[in-house]
Amino acid sequence: MELDPEDPRPPYQQLANVLRASILTRKFEPGDKLPSGPELAERFGVARMTVQQAIRLLRDEGLVVSRQGSGVYVRERTARPVGLRPHLERAFEEPYVSVDFAGFSGETLHGAISEPLDKIRAGRLRPESLHVRLLVPDTERPWSLPARADDLSDSPAFRKRATGIMRRHTQAIVDTVNELGTLGIVPDADAEVRTYPAVPMFKLYILNRDEAFYGYYPVQHHVVELDDEPTAMWDLMGKDAVLFHQAADGDKESSGTQFVQQSLMWFDSIWNSVATEFGP
Repeated sequence: MELDPEDPRPPYQQLANVLRASILTRKFEPGDKLPSGPELAERFGVARMTVQQAIRLLRDEGLVVSRQGSGVYVRERTARPVGLRPHLERAFEEPYVSVDFAGFSGETLHGAISEPLDKIRAGRLRPESLHVRLLVPDTERPWSLPARADDLSDSPAFRKRATGIMRRHTQAIVDTVNELGTLGIVPDADAEVRTYPAVPMFKLYILNRDEAFYGYYPVQHHVVELDDEPTAMWDLMGKDAVLFHQAADGDKESSGTQFVQQSLMWFDSIWNSVATEFGP
């Protein structure tokens, strides 16, 4: 077994991808010990340093743990909460990149996607296409949540505040992506924001149509300044949403593949039916 010499990605990333797929498809079960560094180096025809770099990536993603003097093991719970950033950065190393987001404001995505976009602008990443779709709630309609804490009523002032937050983060993403296309840095690049008539109780990211990240918004008591007065709200706290990861693995019957496919089906159904352009 050798890595593809025509693959433009560094060998350690290729090796990490192979091992990651084996873990997510349960070829390595939770608790299993991975082959040793020398064994992996010989099997894939790479240097031991390459193996160490690949293992470091998997460890940073929370898929494996290293036990001193014993080896590297698959975590007992590989469906543990994961960080979006390393997966997003890896997705941008592919030639055809797509990012679909459904959630409340896009603030977390804005923070995570900024570095890969900067790498494209600097010429360190060179995707052939980049497509970003953002779904956020319609702030022109009354909301059931977030709601005033005293009587659970809708707050137009809160929706106005939310509009500013959404516009700031989503528009920054749209402007940057579209600029990459306008300047010819990415041959095929576009980004769009649409709103839909519901407030999501979860956030969803779909990367390159083969990875999905899903997390619930906890409802928490939150005091905010509205019309120059502190107002108690039952708010959706996006920064406290824990993400869980599913990946398509080539098996049509696997839970990962079906989760990604159903997530895409749901997203496309909203995008192509009741979603409308996020107005100025």
